[in-house]
Amino acid sequence: MKSFLFSYPIRWLRLMVLWGFAGVVFAAEPNGFIGAPVAVGNGAAWVMVTANARNEPESVSVIMTKDALQGLPPFDANKPVWEFVIGMPVAGPRTGYDHVVLDWNPAGHIPEGVYSVPHFDVHFYLIRNEEREAITFHGEGRELAMAAPDEQLVPTGYVIPPDAAVDRMGMHGLDPAGGEFHGQPFSHNFIYGYYKGELMFVEPMVSLTFLQSLADSTTPVKKPQRYSYPAWYPAAYRIGFDSGKGEYTIGLQELQRFD
Repeated sequence: MKSFLFSYPIRWLRLMVLWGFAGVVFAAEPNGFIGAPVAVGNGAAWVMVTANARNEPESVSVIMTKDALQGLPPFDANKPVWEFVIGMPVAGPRTGYDHVVLDWNPAGHIPEGVYSVPHFDVHFYLIRNEEREAITFHGEGRELAMAAPDEQLVPTGYVIPPDAAVDRMGMHGLDPAGGEFHGQPFSHNFIYGYYKGELMFVEPMVSLTFLQSLADSTTPVKKPQRYSYPAWYPAAYRIGFDSGKGEYTIGLQELQRFD
């Protein structure tokens, strides 16, 4: 069965979602591995890991079909964020990431006037989904939950506003050098996430408008001096569109191992 599916292009995953193949893992190409697809909008999304000849990960990305941007849920005051949990590939090299959460924000989120446009937050988590689900900044554990991370875990120039602590996500470290903080429309940026003083996710953010422009952008990542979990961390992130396959890529690039 694996060899049969290996010959199919990734665009067939949309049909496989409908056929009930969500629990199967496929090799996408000789050096690429993909996880189970998840329905998003009128299309699908999945995680893809590419590897080099030494079977080391070179990139880890969320891939979305073009029609995933169609039929997305509209803004609902009772549910401002729509969450899609996407598993990692079973085959291929280990990256250190446990799962990805693709958040669709139909009306954006705080800070008002900065990120208050329709966009996706793409969280690559280094902790298990069960641990993420238990994240809270309420109750008697609030002080520990909001513990400031060691300065070596925070890239130079990043800030962690107290109001950027979100249940079931974490505290968000923002880069105020981004154009969206200087009067420009938000297009994309890179976030680091913390909980109980540990760095436990990395997050490209991208506006719906930027994706719809079909632009292709690779941006260097500002890196901290060290990390909390052993994994392969990006030196850059890419947002692009493959017109031949009809697929968007939001990915971590130029991965380097840190223990």
